[in-house]
Formats: sequence, C-alpha cells, structure tokens
Amino acid sequence: RCPHSPSLQDGFSLPFQVNHLGHFLLTQLLLERLRSCAPSRVVIVASSAHCAGRLRPEALGQPPSGLFSTFQDYCDSKLANVLHARELATRELGTQVTCYAVHPGFVNTSLFRHAPLWLRPLLLPLAWLLFLDAAEGARAVLDCATRDGLEPLSGRYFTHGGPRVPWPAGRDDRLARELWEGSDPGPPMAWGFF
Repeated sequence: RCPHSPSLQDGFSLPFQVNHLGHFLLTQLLLERLRSCAPSRVVIVASSAHCAGRLRPEALGQPPSGLFSTFQDYCDSKLANVLHARELATRELGTQVTCYAVHPGFVNTSLFRHAPLWLRPLLLPLAWLLFLDAAEGARAVLDCATRDGLEPLSGRYFTHGGPRVPWPAGRDDRLARELWEGSDPGPPMAWGFF
C-alpha cells in the first residue's frame, strides 16, 4: 500500500514531487533539445483540481497538513502544473517552444485504489458511470500535442472544450515566477546525479 503523502528528504511530499517537480526537472533537461528542434511543444497534464490549490512560495517544501492534506497536496501540485505551463510560455516566448496545461477530464483510472475499503463500493460504480475511459481522457492531451495553430495560445489551460480561463491562482504571474524559482534546482551539473 502506497503511503498517502510522505515527505521526502527535502521536505516536498511525494505527490508534489511526482506531479510537479519531476515534470519541471524533465522539462529543464529537455529544454535545449526542444529549442534546437523547434517548433516543439510541452504538454503538461493538469487538472481542474487546481481550483483548490493554495500554493505559497514561502512554504514550498512544507506539505499541507490536516484532515484533507492528501487532497490539498494533489490540488497544490495541479496548480503548480498550470503555473509551470504559464511561466514556461513566458520564458520561451519567441523561441518556438510552446507549452500547454491540460485537464483531461475525470478519467476512470486506479485513482480510488487508496480509498478506504468501505468507500470503494460507492466510488467505483460512480467512476464507471461518470468518468471517461483512458482513450477519451487522452483526447484533450493529444489535441494540445498535435493540433495546428495552437502556438498563439502557449501557456494557456485547456480542457476537452478547448482553452479555458484557469482559476485566479492559475493566472497569477507573480506566483508562477516564484514557483519556478522555488522549483529550479540550478544548473544540471549541480543536481547530484550527473
């Protein structure tokens, strides 16, 4: 059984590292190649759960606590995805590297595998009835990766219906910049695994 939100050595929770910091690092590692192969795109799988994100740059590395901390951690990481796309688009303006944050919809994955046993019989039929299957969920992501003419919308948040305005925190340029600075480990040679 997977622990819900363990904090790792550097203080960041596992969900935040997996959902944001890992993507941020991978993007940084690929950025020179993306520029040299331009036009190129970065598509970040975000979520409408970003609406409940409450990121504070001064508290990065301090996971949420309390009764709903696992959900809050997820929401924070998805807000970080939206902000990452926004700031990457700003920083790569004019390079032909574009970036999009995408909410794929509510997809019937193994999301509820960590739910309490008593709750699963209620959640699983609901997911089967109301959630998208994996192929349907992938459509919005693939659309952002392949549709012609999206370049002027770099940095935007998308759903199945196309570009959408994210919640206010997802439009905060100062927060996006501060998150970037708080996520950036510095030059690749300083990351400790090269």
